Amino acid sequence: MAGMSLCDSDAASPFLDIPGVRNLRDAAIGPIRPGRLYRSGSLNQLTPEGAQRLKALGIRSVVDLRGAVELAHWPDELHGLDLTTLNLPTLPERHGDERPWPDDQAALYLYMAETAGRSIAALVRHLASPGALPALVHCAVGKDRTGLTTAVLQRLLGAAEADITAGFLRSNAGLGLLDGPVPYTDETGAERLSRPVTAECLLDALDRLHELHGSVESFLRAHGVTTGELTALRTALTG
Repeated sequence: MAGMSLCDSDAASPFLDIPGVRNLRDAAIGPIRPGRLYRSGSLNQLTPEGAQRLKALGIRSVVDLRGAVELAHWPDELHGLDLTTLNLPTLPERHGDERPWPDDQAALYLYMAETAGRSIAALVRHLASPGALPALVHCAVGKDRTGLTTAVLQRLLGAAEADITAGFLRSNAGLGLLDGPVPYTDETGAERLSRPVTAECLLDALDRLHELHGSVESFLRAHGVTTGELTALRTALTG
């Protein structure tokens, strides 16, 4: 696309150069058509130039998977972009400084598989609605909440496990985590570690969905997604 460039000199890089946005790439894998669904870290440092590049991508909606405390500390900067915004927290809200969810990454992924149904179902309904696409889905840095959510959609639509996993693991390169964890300060001021994502965590979470519901489609139906919405989603992302 005119005006778009990649994050590095490697023409095969999946990362799009949007100033102020980390880990942004197309989520097209398998039957999902390019230019329909993007994934990234938050837009709280999006620059005016970056906003114009998002506009050039044709983004019509932004879905934020972060919680209220994160949004209050680091709100998305949209610089007047005319698009729909939707907040669908993947994780329960914290009260005070305590996290109500596990810090251990393996436990966190299993926890998300058990608790993120309402958020993912609401995302499916949104993406299936007229005028929602192209859409950008993000959390804080675009690796865990965004990674699992995207993988659920990709599995629903029939992408191969190897392709889903390979796409998921790209966050390690996109966030500078190839050499191990990186320290950061969270929205409460606490010092934490951003850990590399692993295929094992993702596959264990997807297996947990199947253990609980039998399939991704049944998981979504259990959270209120209808046959019509599933059909509309498939048409929107693959048609």
